[in-house]
Amino acid sequence: MDANEVEHPTTSRHKCSACFKQYNKKEYLIEHMKISYHSSHQPKCMVCKKHCKTLESVREHLTGTLSKSNCAKVFEKLGCNLCLEIFHNSEDLIAHKFTCNLAPITFPGLKELLVDQGELYIKDHSEVPKVIAMDCEMVGCGSDGSLDVCVRVCLVDINENVIFHSYVKPIIPVTDYRYEITGICEEDLIDAKPINEVQERILKILYNGEESIARIRLHGGKACLLVGHSLDIDLDCLRINYPDHLIRDSAKYVPLLKTNLVSHSLKYLTKMYLGYQIQSGVHDPFEDCVATLRLYKRLRMQEHHDVEHLAEDDIPEFFDTKTRNIDLMKGDELLKKSANELLEMSTSNYRCWCLDRQLCINHRWPSQNSGSYCCNWNATIHGDFYSSAAASN
Repeated sequence: MDANEVEHPTTSRHKCSACFKQYNKKEYLIEHMKISYHSSHQPKCMVCKKHCKTLESVREHLTGTLSKSNCAKVFEKLGCNLCLEIFHNSEDLIAHKFTCNLAPITFPGLKELLVDQGELYIKDHSEVPKVIAMDCEMVGCGSDGSLDVCVRVCLVDINENVIFHSYVKPIIPVTDYRYEITGICEEDLIDAKPINEVQERILKILYNGEESIARIRLHGGKACLLVGHSLDIDLDCLRINYPDHLIRDSAKYVPLLKTNLVSHSLKYLTKMYLGYQIQSGVHDPFEDCVATLRLYKRLRMQEHHDVEHLAEDDIPEFFDTKTRNIDLMKGDELLKKSANELLEMSTSNYRCWCLDRQLCINHRWPSQNSGSYCCNWNATIHGDFYSSAAASN
């Protein structure tokens, strides 16, 4: 037989339905699905539907130096640089950008106002916001000023109203006020509250009437979701323990991480996903609270098909990545599954914030338009904000 007539056997490649990687053997694909944690909650390109670990990976796929040409062309014409969505026509894109690019909001008089309205919310549990953002400002203590100590804390509700703000008396002498960043000087802390009093006020707001920490739960509980950036540092400085399943931290949320899964700064996240600049000078805790709150609300409103009709009992509070359907099934059973079926069996290794939106629907929390605490995709800046804050003071 002529060499040119030799029949070359065709190799069957097994392609991942999520990230499109290909493998020579089905066993390799199955192992890939077990460690990749692909799911409908992962960020993905809205052109080719490729799944990525983070939103930054999607952005690089669409606009980076090694971007996919077809996806990049479509995104350049019909894509939003902030939320990375693709629209059907340029008119829809223009209308979307008008609401997607948010404007900064500040509270110039907050430093002097020292608002403390915690008791207002405790009196009527039906009016307590289910989501609260918190930010702290630190000064330096210790011989070299490297020890972080909280001296200012601010809590903001989901409608971007201040519900608690206070200076905190440092527990040890301050060696570096970090004035260029904090804007705080020694005179500001003369009448500061003791840390134990601040702890009590904050926990009373967060627990929202729960009798004990052992009863705090996500489903049907009274306790609030706590939103912030690097909250572990803030809570540690305040000497507060709060359940992990009630914390929404933009510094640890996987879709908001870098491609190497390291956290971004809040300043970067606000610029890239909200469209405005913060922390250009002195850090404002109210401004930082609002930024983390808007990031949370924006990502919470993402729609993922597998949670559209999810019952409350099916929404997990804690994620156990060790017990999954794909891990429990035997190897020969997995070999019979198609790539799409394997993807349906796979689950995330983090709790998607969109599940909070489903809880909001199940509990029928009032909408932002009715003046309460469940908000839409884009935060709206209320014109009566300053007048209401002043009146409450």
